[in-house]
Formats: sequence, structure tokens, C-alpha cells
Amino acid sequence: MKKKITAFKTEAEERRFWQTHSSVDYIDWSDAQEVVLPKLKPSTKTISLRLPESMVDELKLLANKRDVPYQSLLKVFLSERIDMELRHAG
Repeated sequence: MKKKITAFKTEAEERRFWQTHSSVDYIDWSDAQEVVLPKLKPSTKTISLRLPESMVDELKLLANKRDVPYQSLLKVFLSERIDMELRHAG
């Protein structure tokens, strides 16, 4: 028998609850089905980044060759490098 989930007054209260409790005690995951949310986009955060003008110019040149916006190409480059670093961190 699974534990009953109490009603929460706020989303913050529910968030705090799930940070300290396992859903396994409350939900029968054997009936769960995988869901794909194709239109869901990850949250983004705007940052200010100072780069040498020559680096921005080179990035724009590379992006133009690929026919993509330079900011998008920068995100691809950062993502690839972060993945590589994380794979080699262990």
C-alpha cells in the first residue's frame, strides 16, 4: 500500500516536499508510460558575455558557412565542449 500524497497549498511547498521524499513511496511506477513532449523547450537564462571582437567575427564567419545564427553555433560549440569535459571528468 502506497502512502497518500497530502494536498499542498503552494507549488513551493510541494517542491520542498519532493526534495526530501521519494516518489517510490507514493506512486506505483509499474503502470507508468513514457511520454514525449516534442514542443517542450529547456528553460534558458540570458547572460552577458564579453568576447574579443575578432572571436565574434570568426564565429560569425563559421556560422555563415553553416547558414545558422552565430549565437546558435556558439551554443552548439559550448554544449559539445561541456559534454566532452564531463565524459573525461571521471
